[in-house]
Amino acid sequence: MSLFDLTGKTAIITGSSRGIGKAIAERMAEHGARVVISSRKAAPCNEVAAEINKKYGAGRAIAIPANISSKQELQRLVDETKKAFGDIHVVVCNAAANPYYGPLAEISDEAFRKILENNIIANNWLISMVTPEMRARKDGSVIIVSSIGGLRGSPVIGAYCISKAADMQLARNLAVEYGPDNVRVNCIAPGLIKTDFAKALWDDPETLKKSTSGAALKRIGEPDEIAGCAVFLASAAGGFVTGQNFVVDGGATI
Repeated sequence: MSLFDLTGKTAIITGSSRGIGKAIAERMAEHGARVVISSRKAAPCNEVAAEINKKYGAGRAIAIPANISSKQELQRLVDETKKAFGDIHVVVCNAAANPYYGPLAEISDEAFRKILENNIIANNWLISMVTPEMRARKDGSVIIVSSIGGLRGSPVIGAYCISKAADMQLARNLAVEYGPDNVRVNCIAPGLIKTDFAKALWDDPETLKKSTSGAALKRIGEPDEIAGCAVFLASAAGGFVTGQNFVVDGGATI
């Protein structure tokens, strides 16, 4: 058996209709997992699920739309996954929000709350919904997609950075709580990745050059390069890893 084999595993991936989440879902399916594609809108989710089923076999992926800001919708996501696939073995908290650019002194309470609620509280909701069965089974992997923004300050996305730093601590804390039951909780902190979410930082050659000038590899990352880390953390290869924050940034923070 391959160390990276996910055959028989079921994984929920939020924000998986595009970008990093989509790449994670595709690669987990490639390694044998059944995957649940979830984001706010049904149509993009259905498209990704159809692509995966066409490539890896019917029934490998299903689409269950959910807005992470709704506790009720997240619970439905979990319930519908269990109905379709049974036990849940992996959850990837990838969906996030960043509705504000500017200094913290000028952020509205509404925007600040939205960032903190979507990027931290909603993650804890979903994790709390799936971990009871993982703990009972003595097996499970929780992956939170954070950001290198959580490792340093920013003059324009400070609230987002704060939320991503909190995600790192959420992983550490839950790793301590769930570790005795062999449930692992880890973070991935991507650097600049070529996604729609970060388009303002790479959408023209001069912007891209400036954005990547401080990284050792001098280039932007691809969603697939985050997916590999997620497969590692979900599989037996990452079986002795918990409470960690994996920086995948092309050397931007070194």
